Amino acid sequence: MPPRSLANPEFYLNRSLSWLAFNRRVLEEAEDESNPLLERVKFLAITASNLDEFFEIRIAGLLQHLEEGQVEPGPDGLTPRDEQELVAEATHKFVREQYDCLNKKLLPELAEHRIRVHSLADLNEEQREVVDDYCRNELDALLTPVTVDPAHPFPRVLHKALCQALLLRRRRRSAATNANYMGVVTVPRSLPRLVRLPDSRGDSFIALADLVGLHAGRMYRGYEILSEGAFRITRNSNLYLQEEESRSVLESVRTELHNRRKGDAVRLEIESDASADIVQRLQTVFELEDWQVYRTQGPVNLSRLMHLYSAVNRPDLKFKPFQAREWSLPKGTSDIWAALRQRDVLLHHPFDSYNSVVSFIEAAAEDPAVLSIKQTLYRTNDNSPIVEALVQAAATKEVTVVVEVKARFDEASNIKWARELEDAGVQVFHGLVGLKTHCKLTLIVRRDSDGTMRRYAHLGTGNYNPTTAAFYTDLSLLTANPEMTFAVHNVFNFLTAYSEQPNYNPLLVAPVDLAERVANLIAREADHARAGKPARIIAKVNSLLDKNVVQELYRASQAGVQVDLVVRGICSLNPGIRGISDRIRVRSIVGRFLEHSRIYYFQNSGAEEIYLGSADWMPRNLYERVEVVFPLRDPLLRDRVRNEILAAYLADNAKSRELKRGGSYVRESAKIRSASFSAQDFLIEAAEGKRDISAIPVAPPRAPRRRVRPRAKVTHSR
Repeated sequence: MPPRSLANPEFYLNRSLSWLAFNRRVLEEAEDESNPLLERVKFLAITASNLDEFFEIRIAGLLQHLEEGQVEPGPDGLTPRDEQELVAEATHKFVREQYDCLNKKLLPELAEHRIRVHSLADLNEEQREVVDDYCRNELDALLTPVTVDPAHPFPRVLHKALCQALLLRRRRRSAATNANYMGVVTVPRSLPRLVRLPDSRGDSFIALADLVGLHAGRMYRGYEILSEGAFRITRNSNLYLQEEESRSVLESVRTELHNRRKGDAVRLEIESDASADIVQRLQTVFELEDWQVYRTQGPVNLSRLMHLYSAVNRPDLKFKPFQAREWSLPKGTSDIWAALRQRDVLLHHPFDSYNSVVSFIEAAAEDPAVLSIKQTLYRTNDNSPIVEALVQAAATKEVTVVVEVKARFDEASNIKWARELEDAGVQVFHGLVGLKTHCKLTLIVRRDSDGTMRRYAHLGTGNYNPTTAAFYTDLSLLTANPEMTFAVHNVFNFLTAYSEQPNYNPLLVAPVDLAERVANLIAREADHARAGKPARIIAKVNSLLDKNVVQELYRASQAGVQVDLVVRGICSLNPGIRGISDRIRVRSIVGRFLEHSRIYYFQNSGAEEIYLGSADWMPRNLYERVEVVFPLRDPLLRDRVRNEILAAYLADNAKSRELKRGGSYVRESAKIRSASFSAQDFLIEAAEGKRDISAIPVAPPRAPRRRVRPRAKVTHSR
């Protein structure tokens, strides 16, 4: 029988539908009554924020393909039109599920705990007086009512700005003025979307959009208000840079950020109470098809519920705080440099405090023996202690920073950091033309007390952002290994001078050799399996989309390699296909922390190798970004990753869902659980010293399912 072609569309799941399945898993956390109530509200807000990005990037790109007349199918066999139709159906269903979760589950349960989001009709006399006072003193001065008529064209509605639409009719009508008019009021962004109300028994709020509607009559005197409703427009937010023709990447990004606010509309969200006339007028103005209109059974923009989470001080309704483990200097060492000369340090955030990474950079900034600091910055936070340390260091040292100003949705912040660093005397670079700088690297050059000049490095899987490090899982390696740090030095030369080496051993660097070497590592496991040697692959990534990697994993499965994948989000690999992927198991873990670390384990006939890095298995990471994947050389660190971190994720049966053939995700049935085990909960308790690896349940590897051939029917003749 000839081998089956790995290009068969049956073997690939659709990217957009896979992403929507991920967001559905986040929504499940909002529905899960085992989570604290306000954390469930937060999960719902996250689903809305995620869906915003999906429309402004993925759907915007899909619409461009349709406008350009693209008809070529993707690996899954779907044309852009096929995908659009499936996505339209799935997103409308998802939005209904979001509002069902809000209206049928979260709001009633919040009310039981004396937390209420009121409608105007619910207000008591005291609360109405507070609302009137707030509108007079805070709101009214910021409102600009617009009536659309021949003298006043439809106002420019900003990207994701909340607005109030009104259908108006003049009270004094004549034959010439008998038409209905459209009114538009933009809800001020400077005010909180939920306004706190007095409530001696609990926490009460009202939506700012409701207050705008309440005072619409005062703004439109002389008009009768026939209908109204809050609405919001999502626009195309892709950046389209012509870097080769640009004077500088920084100026190009600045210009595109301005244009983003005016991109083509891709979605209209509007309250279900708004009349069909209002919806039709908005559709016409924004040139939207019916499927791009989303009628909401509640407040527009559920991501603003995050304000409720932060505004309500109810620790009993949130996850219990935990104390991250602090790394301390080993006995007999006087400083971090001496400690790193003895042994590499591996940190698993947020279970291990990110303070150690900040302290590493701050120590370099303050140490007179440190001569230079080089660092990449992809995303960081406001008032960043890392940026402050780099600014301080620039007064006495050579400081070089590669700032990625094209980091999606952080462009404006990164431009600000770039300017601030330049003003302090830092050499700032913006990476390479056509490539985003996504690697996470810091390189320190220090003249040690023995007179030797040595390099020290930090390599990570996550951004230099102490804020997100508290709720993203990531890994950090601190090392003084000469081979590793010299390779980091060469990567910085690549970033600042395009000085390309044939390889960056022991690092795997995209777009130079990462894709090829990943394929070789997978193929090597397949060779071991064919030779009857121990062979296994475990990979933990955010997304798996690259067709070449998927096909290599299929070949490994066919060769007999057991493949375990922990993929948080998009996964185009279709597991469980007999003879193709029946040795591949795919899990997704969605829980308290956002799983962000990337780990690659290869059993390699017993000489196991483990790599960490910034790259997912996606085309953009392998071919369109500068990424760094690095090996763990220390056996003790490899043991920790394999026996503690990976073992915990593979044993998770509380927050893990398994991807089934065809794209559905299924939680393990409670009936077959011997005991519930959450990897994130275990890692918290391990950091607090309450549990160790003996608490991780060990499940035997699953053999591929074999189809039992039916016995031939036997007939007896007389």
